[in-house]
Amino acid sequence: MTHREILLVIAGLMAAMFLSSLNQTVVGTAMKTIADDLDGMALQAWVTTAFLIMSTVSTPIYGKLSDLFGRRPLFLASIVIFLIGSLLCGLANDMVQLAAYRAVQGLGAGGLMALPLTVMGDILAPRERAKYQGYFLAVFGVTSVIGPLIGGLFAGLDEILFISGWRWVFLLNLPIGVIALIMVMTFLHIPHTPHRSRIDWFGAVLVIVTVVPLILVAELGRDWGWTSPLSVAMYVTGALGLVAFILVERRMGDAALIPLKLFQSPTFSMVTVLSVFVGVGMFGALMTVPLYLQMVQGATPTESGYLMLPMVAGLMLSSIVVGQLIARTGRYKIFPIIGTGMLSAAFLWLSFATADKPLWFIIVGMAVAGLGLGQLMQTLTIASQNSVGHRDIGVATSSATFFRQMGGTLGTAIVFSLLFGALPSTLRAAFGDPALMGALRSAAADPAVAADPANAAVLEVLQHPAQLGETLNGDTSFLIGADPRLTAPFLDGFADANTQVFFFCFVVVAIAFVLSFFLKATPLREKSAIQEAHEHARKQDDRQQPEDAR
Repeated sequence: MTHREILLVIAGLMAAMFLSSLNQTVVGTAMKTIADDLDGMALQAWVTTAFLIMSTVSTPIYGKLSDLFGRRPLFLASIVIFLIGSLLCGLANDMVQLAAYRAVQGLGAGGLMALPLTVMGDILAPRERAKYQGYFLAVFGVTSVIGPLIGGLFAGLDEILFISGWRWVFLLNLPIGVIALIMVMTFLHIPHTPHRSRIDWFGAVLVIVTVVPLILVAELGRDWGWTSPLSVAMYVTGALGLVAFILVERRMGDAALIPLKLFQSPTFSMVTVLSVFVGVGMFGALMTVPLYLQMVQGATPTESGYLMLPMVAGLMLSSIVVGQLIARTGRYKIFPIIGTGMLSAAFLWLSFATADKPLWFIIVGMAVAGLGLGQLMQTLTIASQNSVGHRDIGVATSSATFFRQMGGTLGTAIVFSLLFGALPSTLRAAFGDPALMGALRSAAADPAVAADPANAAVLEVLQHPAQLGETLNGDTSFLIGADPRLTAPFLDGFADANTQVFFFCFVVVAIAFVLSFFLKATPLREKSAIQEAHEHARKQDDRQQPEDAR
């Protein structure tokens, strides 16, 4: 393909990537407001987990079907499904509905996350890809900056055109999605050689049977009991689903949803493991950072968006530098090592983020995390694509994305389970702190404090000490504007629960850091998947011609 043709294809990819990337960044800062409005702080994990379940499960399906039927029709279908889900999310009336509609949105997002990287693998050689990744970094950077700001802005407004402000977090996708549809239909035209193959429907069903029970027990295990009969049933169902999935994939061979032959490559196998561990740490911890900034640091949703900028800046800077170094040298082994090392160091640093830590302490941790993530995102994808042949580029890319999303899905469910599971004990400890309680009693006895309407809600909550452990599971807006002496135990307890989450993520990413030393980095190929497919077809024709002559 010519440089101009490549740029036109990238234009279509960028439009859809803008849609999916904006969705991931705009919701985080608005989630606390959404949960407060719908009275479901403890249920917010379902909203995130439902999206991740469907996007995770659908990712390998999009990859396999796009190998069979072409990238363009699957890409268009994913945009349409995503827009339907966005419209439904904007109409949700409670957290259960929102979680269901986010699942529909996730079904479309699976294609939006996997197919752009797959198309890049089609049209660009792994080493050449770094020259063009600046375009995608620009999209990701812009959405990373404006997404949290837009989410915070909408969440901070009561109404826009007679519609609750936070609902525009989802409705905003509609005009952007229409533009993306037009651009993809106009520019995304790449060669596709159809080949007949069975569709692995049993594999798709067994992915769901394997993944969903594990995520459910990760989310609800603290309520059910980790060794309760229901939890054990989930473990057994997931394990049986995994065994059945492996047997089906083995029988399907090349037609499998995730062909087992991919794991014959030590590079692909190690990238898969690293993707899972990095996904657990990255998605899990970063979902709680905006909550920490708003709950403990007292930032508004808009301010928490601004405060995420150090992480975005670190991510963009390291991505650009690493991309250029890979393009020039063709080597990439060192970057997963440095990236996981910096990410684990950032989480260890954040595990000391108690309520009395200054804001700059959190900013330093986020900046280091961004520098680490920037070295991992593209590098692991390039390594997985480089480890397979041209016919498997789609399924390899979607599989790598699937395992990263799988790690992220489990990570999100686990950290929210840890967070809200630890809150009762950390709140009890905070309300047992003599210094905090002395200040609280002094404030509660002050007539001026009692007369201030901003303190009425928190004073009412303090009248029920037996229920203090559950006070942050629902609407937390009673803390806004209240006297700091009254809210200090709540914030201290929440911060201590958060530090447990950050330490868990440190342990997970530290394991990835150790494993990254064992990554076998094969030399990057100099040709794109389309070029390799063309040469393969030409060789087939050359061999066929003498046979026809005989």
